[in-house]
Amino acid sequence: MLQIKLLPGAINEIMVSVADKCPLTQSDRYGLLAAILDESLSEEDRRSVDRLLRSVMRGRVKVA
Repeated sequence: MLQIKLLPGAINEIMVSVADKCPLTQSDRYGLLAAILDESLSEEDRRSVDRLLRSVMRGRVKVA
């Protein structure tokens, strides 16, 4: 079975990149996938992921 691990600080890096108006890259999307699957993710990081996904759905964040 494939095990996906979230890199430390990855959520913060993705949020900074998006704040700089950069689109979500494929590696960002893999990081978000790992975050969603990580049951030990902090509540703060989980809220950040939720906000980011809502922004993508509303078209505020572009996907490369």
